[in-house]
Amino acid sequence: MPQLNPAPWFMILLFSWLVFLMMIPTKVMSHNFNNEPTPHMTETKTTHSWNWPWH
Repeated sequence: MPQLNPAPWFMILLFSWLVFLMMIPTKVMSHNFNNEPTPHMTETKTTHSWNWPWH
């Protein structure tokens, strides 16, 4: 039965994992987004506590 011969299938599996693990992550990580988020306000907001009487 030729399906049980691991010689051609093992190399196909090995090369496909090499593509998935080495080439594709580098292409994904080098992607640049068009709209990079930039901070609009650099000053911090001050918060005030509520002075409500609790009964």
